[in-house]
Amino acid sequence: MLKEFKEFISRGNVMDLAVGVIIGSAFTAIVTSLVKNLINPLIGIFLGKIDLSNLVFSVGDAHFRYGSFLNAVINFLIIAFVVFLLVKAINKVIPKPEKKPAETHPSAEESLEKIVKLLEEERK
Repeated sequence: MLKEFKEFISRGNVMDLAVGVIIGSAFTAIVTSLVKNLINPLIGIFLGKIDLSNLVFSVGDAHFRYGSFLNAVINFLIIAFVVFLLVKAINKVIPKPEKKPAETHPSAEESLEKIVKLLEEERK
């Protein structure tokens, strides 16, 4: 069992995934900082106060902080848009690998003709 686990962990795709998660976490911190410290204040200039976390409604003793939820949704949309723009920019900078032309295989008839010719040559 330990040997199988070692083989599983040492596979390339598992390591690639681990690196992706680590870089993704670091990238999330950068994008969150960008949104929180640069984009939200910029939006706040035009829309007024962007922090909706004080919006609450109460039913009995329960307090529903729907403003915090709206803040999270707005932050998600901004982060998703920034990531979209970054990916779009990266795709323009990094060239796509050229596709190799698909290998053409002989048709079944061509293959059969070759086989027949080889058999005829063998008989001679």
